[in-house]
Amino acid sequence: MVGRGAAAWFGGSLATGMSDVTSDLSALDSGGRWAVAVGFEGEVVCARFEDWDDNSRLESAAGAWTGPPAEDYTSSMSRAQYLAAVAAVRELIATGEVYQVNVCRTLSAPMPDPVSADVFALMARLRRGNPAPFGGCLRIPAAGIAIASASPELFLRRSGRVIESDPIKGTGRTAHDLTPKDRAENVMIVDLVRNDLGRVCETGTVEVPSLLRLEEHPGLTHLVSTVRGRLREGVGWAEIFSASFAPGSVTGAPKVSALRAIAAIEPVPRGPYCGAFGWVDADTQTAELAVAIRTFWLTGRDGDLRLHFGTGAGITWGSDPQAEWDETCLKAANLIRVASGTWSSGTGTGTPDPLDDRWT
Repeated sequence: MVGRGAAAWFGGSLATGMSDVTSDLSALDSGGRWAVAVGFEGEVVCARFEDWDDNSRLESAAGAWTGPPAEDYTSSMSRAQYLAAVAAVRELIATGEVYQVNVCRTLSAPMPDPVSADVFALMARLRRGNPAPFGGCLRIPAAGIAIASASPELFLRRSGRVIESDPIKGTGRTAHDLTPKDRAENVMIVDLVRNDLGRVCETGTVEVPSLLRLEEHPGLTHLVSTVRGRLREGVGWAEIFSASFAPGSVTGAPKVSALRAIAAIEPVPRGPYCGAFGWVDADTQTAELAVAIRTFWLTGRDGDLRLHFGTGAGITWGSDPQAEWDETCLKAANLIRVASGTWSSGTGTGTPDPLDDRWT
């Protein structure tokens, strides 16, 4: 993997000095502060770093970045294929198999200059062009990990035995675009997350302190809710992930049936996209893990290095297929501008219309 040595950056903290890397989630209870990336299909990378600089400038750790032009991206699903996927989900809903399924596609493009392929430099661009509350990046060359995320969504936050999740469901350009379908979908996923956390929390402690609040992000608006509970004594990270992963907001309901539908409908694995991404401090029993949406990742080597970006939408019986396709374009548009280098404050000049068929 092209890039510098192992490092991570989350919320203003630069992590260096990697001392351990493992796929064992129980290591997160063993001591130290860890960077964590769990792919949607369950691939786990936990890296313990000895040095965390809480006053670092991301730019000081960044190398170069030359991203693919927006027009070079191809999609794992064409518009026709995506509309057919929406129809397939609606058939599953009609037969009672599922209530909702999140259907995603991956945009991919070859890197024009593999030498200029530092995800820390991409992260620095994302912070300027698409700031996000749970953004971060992780680079572990030995494990083939190179991820930069501008995630707006909290998967899990832990403080001692208190754990909470902020599922996002409902997306529009503005608050006026949000529909009753969006609100119903959010409530459905909140109920799923309540059930997930209830598997590892003390009885009666799971609550919803915030429901259907509006959050503004670059180019779009989300509906967000908060679910919170108190972990049972002795519950570790392996049990927490077993109960709550994959995130309900990017799977659907019921989760097992939705995951089965995703495996049948989506043509490529999601990889890091829609997984969990962030940090865990075993010594203080604190953590902040994002849902890895609005996320880029690199695969390949040298002359065959590719950049990927995932985007999706939640499908219910009330879904309009074209509107769901448009939502996937809306979620991708600003991020692709930033990665391609054509983003400029307030304009996006020089990029394709995010609703055309360029990314097919």
